[in-house]
Amino acid sequence: MSGILVAGTSSDAGKSVVTTGLCRSLARAGVKVAPFKAQNLSNNSMVCADGAEIGRAQWVQAVAASTEPEAAMNPVLLKPGSDLRSHVVVMGRPAGTLGADDFADGREPLAHTAYAAFDDLASRYDVVVAEGAGSPAEVNLRAGDFVNMGLARHAGLPTVVVGDIDRGGLLAAMFGTVALLEPADQRLLAGFVVNKFRGDLDLLRPGLEELERLTGRQVYGVLPWHPDLWLDSEGTLDLAGRRARDGRAALKVAVVRLPRISNVTDVDALGIEPGLDVVLATDPRSLADADLVVLPGTRATIADLAWLRERGLDRAIHAHAAAGRPVLGICGGLQMLGRSVSDPGGVEGEPGAQVEGLGLLDVRTDFASQKVLRLSRGLALDSSTSGYEIHHGVVSRGADAEEFLGGARSGHVLGTMWHGSLEGDAFRTAFLTEVARLTGHLWEPSGVSFAAARETRLELLADLVEEHLDVTAIASLATDGAPHGLPVLPPGADR
Repeated sequence: MSGILVAGTSSDAGKSVVTTGLCRSLARAGVKVAPFKAQNLSNNSMVCADGAEIGRAQWVQAVAASTEPEAAMNPVLLKPGSDLRSHVVVMGRPAGTLGADDFADGREPLAHTAYAAFDDLASRYDVVVAEGAGSPAEVNLRAGDFVNMGLARHAGLPTVVVGDIDRGGLLAAMFGTVALLEPADQRLLAGFVVNKFRGDLDLLRPGLEELERLTGRQVYGVLPWHPDLWLDSEGTLDLAGRRARDGRAALKVAVVRLPRISNVTDVDALGIEPGLDVVLATDPRSLADADLVVLPGTRATIADLAWLRERGLDRAIHAHAAAGRPVLGICGGLQMLGRSVSDPGGVEGEPGAQVEGLGLLDVRTDFASQKVLRLSRGLALDSSTSGYEIHHGVVSRGADAEEFLGGARSGHVLGTMWHGSLEGDAFRTAFLTEVARLTGHLWEPSGVSFAAARETRLELLADLVEEHLDVTAIASLATDGAPHGLPVLPPGADR
């Protein structure tokens, strides 16, 4: 069994980036490699070819590995519906909910499923690059852990810890991660990778050498911060650096940043367009001068609709539409634009909840227990496109709305149930041309390709990994296991 675990000093330390880069680097070397994450906590998901739902990060990592994404690569996906409860997806299919009060007791069956999925991948691939979650030093969660050292112990995986130097305190976090672990876990923790370094490496080197001396573990490299490195697997919107490149945007796009936003990658396709100024909006003023307002997906349509109204964004959206400027709703955003949203079975929250929508589209939404997971293809604005559907909401169109990519359109207000449709270059061009026409702007198609942009980013990441990390040593870990005789540090040594 060949594999490695990429853990982190914290959430967002760079685990996904390093995992993705290693997958592409190994694939370029002719290795049959698969990504894996035992459990992902994210509302950013994707539908595989067989209709299975997995985290978007693992889907992108599979693309990086030049292999077909599948449910085994992310056997457990938790989709937060609130601070205390998450919807559970097991092997790509809905499997109820998991609350904070049953977090510990309800995880044992999930662990068995995750381990079986890893073993299955390991039997079919040369190397499995597993990504951890949060930090393995969260010892309060160790008893039920199957994502970090629990997985490492199950499969005997050597572990590399990634730390984000931008956050500060990196050396302490790396040392502390080792020292807090129990002896059997420490013996699998082989070394470290530094992420997002800026500046003179000579200034950092003495600290890394001291870390190696104190822990008896190798630093496998230092990845630099790079302005063009971003992945459409990220769980939160990060549009910095993706504003209009020439400073003279033809169109301004305001994306409403909902509290429970989901599938934020829908906006990435707009972020690559050089003639767009894409900004995030959380207050009415942010919408005032926008040409296009986008209401993205959400894991809690009714709750986020209430948030919209509390902040006065509903009135700002109405004013925007009344001025004849276009609005686009995607999945939950479409549902908000309709006349009503009802949740008789309590799929999202309280059973029997029913609220008025914004009333800009003649549609109604009724939540059903059956979850729709599918890939879709169709035609709109005289352009073919494709997308994927992940929803419980059943949308019914009235007489005053025409069909639009599984949703509805009424003049300059458009709503689709298809995530990912804007990734289609021809459709995105047609859509932005329509936005320009509706707003009276001149907009020249850029000719950029979303798929090509993703591929360029993956190749850049692999180049950085190969230039700045000791990939040969990391690959040896995957095949040979953690070095023997790694020292066990206190206080974990006494546990």
